[in-house]
Amino acid sequence: MRAGYRRRVLVRRLATLLALGCLALLAACTPTIGTEPAADAADPACAPVMLALPDVVAGDLERTKVTAQATAAWGDRGAAVTLRCGVEQPPPSPDCQRFDSPNGTVDWVVEENDEGTWRFTTYGREPAIQVTVPPTVTEGHSTSFIVDLTSAIDLIPATRQCT
Repeated sequence: MRAGYRRRVLVRRLATLLALGCLALLAACTPTIGTEPAADAADPACAPVMLALPDVVAGDLERTKVTAQATAAWGDRGAAVTLRCGVEQPPPSPDCQRFDSPNGTVDWVVEENDEGTWRFTTYGREPAIQVTVPPTVTEGHSTSFIVDLTSAIDLIPATRQCT
């Protein structure tokens, strides 16, 4: 009877170790989005913004791991929205648009390139923040989710507004 008990305990311990090993492997396989830090990514004003960013944008794009400081990403590799804090402040532009939400107002310089990638760069905030939305995302989502970022972006005070 004693040998049977020891065998059951050993089997349970091995099963537990196996389960923990599988969890560790799954965590290691979590996708990571390669991102490039902005020139001023070390600006202390970026830290509270990064901590306040939402876990989900556009209703179903979940935040994922990134490789660089003061960056964030939502979605899958090759089809992810990326954010970088500490980019160069854009000059005044006719492409500056104000986005209002219940959480505040953010002015963005909005650009679309020939490949269909959208780039939103905050205007009048230092450090500036840039959000890039590839065409693989805009095929199934509106870019209006940019207002989901307002409460985090608003942690950097606005010093200028779109004219």
